[in-house]
Parts: sequence; C-alpha cells; structure tokens
Amino acid sequence: MANQLKMAKIQAILALRGRGWSCRRIARELGVHREKVSRHVREHENAQNRPKVPTGSDSESDSKPAKVPTGSDGFRSKCEPHRQFIKECLDKGLSCQRIWQDLRAEHGFDGGYDSVKRFAGHLKPASLPFRRMECEPGEEAQVDFGSGAPVVNHDGRRRRTHVFRIILSHSRKGHTEAVFHQSTEDFIRCLENSFYHFGGVPKTLVIDNLRSAVTQADWYDPDLNPKLDEFCNHYGTVILPTRPYTPRHKGKIERGIGYVKSNALKGRTFSSLEEQNRHLLHWEQSVADTRIHGTTRKQVKRVFEELEHDALKPLPPDRFPFFHEAERKVHKDGHVEVDKAYYSVPPEYLGRRVWARWDSRIVRIFNGRLEQIAIHLKAEPGRFSTLGSHIAPEKISGIEQGAADLLINAARIGPHTSRWAEDMVKNRGIAGVRVLLGLLSLANRHSGDQIEKACEVAWSHRAFRLRTVRELIKRQAPKQEQLGFIEEHQIIRPLKEYEELVRNAFQRE
Repeated sequence: MANQLKMAKIQAILALRGRGWSCRRIARELGVHREKVSRHVREHENAQNRPKVPTGSDSESDSKPAKVPTGSDGFRSKCEPHRQFIKECLDKGLSCQRIWQDLRAEHGFDGGYDSVKRFAGHLKPASLPFRRMECEPGEEAQVDFGSGAPVVNHDGRRRRTHVFRIILSHSRKGHTEAVFHQSTEDFIRCLENSFYHFGGVPKTLVIDNLRSAVTQADWYDPDLNPKLDEFCNHYGTVILPTRPYTPRHKGKIERGIGYVKSNALKGRTFSSLEEQNRHLLHWEQSVADTRIHGTTRKQVKRVFEELEHDALKPLPPDRFPFFHEAERKVHKDGHVEVDKAYYSVPPEYLGRRVWARWDSRIVRIFNGRLEQIAIHLKAEPGRFSTLGSHIAPEKISGIEQGAADLLINAARIGPHTSRWAEDMVKNRGIAGVRVLLGLLSLANRHSGDQIEKACEVAWSHRAFRLRTVRELIKRQAPKQEQLGFIEEHQIIRPLKEYEELVRNAFQRE
C-alpha cells in the first residue's frame, strides 16, 4: 500500500531508536510522519516484550497464555494497579483530570493524563444506542439556519448571509432561502414561503432554540415569541423547540444544512440576495429533489408527491398579516409610546410592562398573558389617543363631565337651586360652567336648606354671581353637616332638557 514504509526505512527507524533518539527527532531526520515512527517503534517493542506461548507435546491441549491487562496501545497500562481507585472516582462523577491529579498527589502515579483518560474510557459502562424516530407523512418538519454564500456588491463589499432550511421529515423534501438577518420577521417570512412552496403545512415544526423564535428556552414549557405564536395559530401548526445543546434531536436538518453548504453554495459568491435565492430554488428542483436519499433509498420528489403532499394540512385563505410588536412600559400619564404616538391603557396597568402590536391602521395593547386590553386607531406621530374608559373617575373634572350633568346635580339640592343654576347658565353662557362647579362645592360646607334659601333670594334679584350666593349663606345660620345628593327627585328634569338648555345658552353666546 502507498502509505506503508519500505523495509529499509523501518530498519533505520529502529536503529535510531536503539541509539536513544526520540520519535520526534527520527521523524524530522528521515522525513516520516511522527505517528508512523511511533507506530513502528511500538510494534517492535511489543514483539520484544510479548510472552511466548508454549508449543509442542509439552503443552496441554487446552492450555492458553494468561491474558495480560493492557491499555488501548497494547502495553500494560500504568493505571492497572489503580483500577479500583479509578473506578470509585468515576462512580463519584469525578473528571479524568481530577482523577489524574489525585493519582499523582496521593499514589505517586507517574503516567500521563491521556493514559488515565484512555483507561477510564474502558471502565465506563457501554451506553445504549440512540433511538431513531421516523415520522408519518405530514407529521413533522425540521427547521434551522446555517451560513450562506457571501454577497459581493458592485463596489466589492462582501455581505454575510444566512441560509434558512426546512425539511419534511418523512420525504426529506426541503426548501432553502437566503437572508441577511435572522430576525423574527425574516424567520416567519421564510416559514411562510416554505409552506407555499410545499403547498401545505406540517403539523409540527421542530426548531432549535433560535433567539428570533424562543424567548426563554425550556424543554418542558418554552416561551415562544408572541408574533411566532400568532403565526402558528394562523397556519394551524405547533412549534416544538429541541432540548438546548442537543442537535441530535433534529438530526435530519443538521445534515440538511451541511448538504446545502457543501453541495449548493460552497465556493460560490453572488451579486445579490435575489440571485442567490434563484440559484437555491433551481438547485432544490434539479438536484435535491431528484436525488436518491441515502437513508430512505428513494427519490425525494417521488416520495413527496406520492405520500406526503396530500398529508399536509391545507393552507389558509390569506397569508399571515405582518405587524410590528414590542414591549412597552406604561408611562405615568397612563399611555404607551408606539411609533412616536401615544395610546392609553386601563389605569390598573400604570407602571407595568405591556405588549404593543401595530400595523398601518390599528394599534393593539396586550397584557403579559397576551390578553387584549386596548385597541386604538393609528395616530399621527406626536398625537395622543385616549379612550374615555381608560380615565379613572377620580381624574375626570366637572368641566369634562359637562354642564348638563352639573345642572342635574344642582337640581338634586332643591328647586330654587335648580332654577337659579338654569337661569345663570342662560345668562352667562360658557363661563357659567365654572360657576356651577363652585355652586356644587358649597354642598360640602353648607346644608341644602341654606343653599336653597340663598338661591331663592339671589334669583328674585336676578343676581347670577356666585359671590352673591356665598354672602347670602353667611348671613344665615352657622355651617351645617355635609349635604348628601339624592339620586332621583320629581323636580329633576330629564337630561335631554338640560342639554338643550345648555346648547341654546352656548349658541346665543
């Protein structure tokens, strides 16, 4: 064979070794690889030290030479006298490095670390083989990203690309797409394009713990990106992330990424991302689909068309509506900033973090459980969109409540107060709204009878200033307990009549 040394060179190696030369020096002088020198030296020394087996009539027919414990290199291992100690250390879960250190410190061991590592490998129990998992048609697809071919612009600038790859686990039918970024939007768009390329949707998607897809990796209960969760609901599929740092859970796509890199893209550059994707589509149809798969021993395209295509779930009528989303903190004014505009949320979320999701028309706000808590029309930058239901009752001023509501409250005090308030609004117009607030505030310090008497006298003199009512109350009895409003009374008119009265007063002004 071409890699075997001639006898003359082997004899030269053994002769130089007999003079005490090191294997490294011999390899350098003779121009031979050091591993070959070491191998021939080992074989020669083994032949010299190997015990001879008795032969001839003196030996018993069933006698055999005693087996000498050896290491992986054929020599008796220096670790053999310490077998029990090494085994106990392995049972405790100690590393080979720690065992070697303890052997040197406590047992005078003069062997090397590699010797301990090899010996420990023979003592460890044999592991069980991995179990292969094959899927029914349409059950599963595996997804991953890999490095793509560089894009070289007209000015010579090179841009790095990433290759998205998805493989249907039963037929090995794949789809490949090159992108510049691995963002959530890019990941969703690639998934959606692959569904339309297949003409259907697999029931489950096995993915790595991509940062664009999984916000919190957990084998039992992972947290998915909310947008990706909505995408899966739209297409009726389920994301199943693998266990972290366990690539064998998606072995089909791990090999598929390597296949794309070595067969479709290795040694190539492209002038644009579009050119690379056109090349990948042509390669997928002309090479990847027509090959006989090494495991299934069947043509990928034929298995897909005959078995898996009809087993995929049908596509929905519309594509997934793309939107933007981000986490936001509710400001002290009860609003969140979205695309440079401001939108209100219920007051109980003050200071908390919420999810905002928006497109060109609608802004939706969700709580931590992705329950919708507010919806707004998209506002222009710098504008505030505030829903009335998001304002706490304690923060609604009397002016915001309107003159009609204030007149109703005044009527609850009594008929004279109501008549004075109505005529005051007719006489003073918009300025009378604040007067109504001042009139109602008198109920916090004076009784209803006092206010009624003062309003009766003030009305008789056509005096519609609040200070007049205050002076008239001062001339009466001392202050009484706080007045409580009644809900209904026969003198209180319907709200529409008060609204008509206020409207006429404001229009006249």
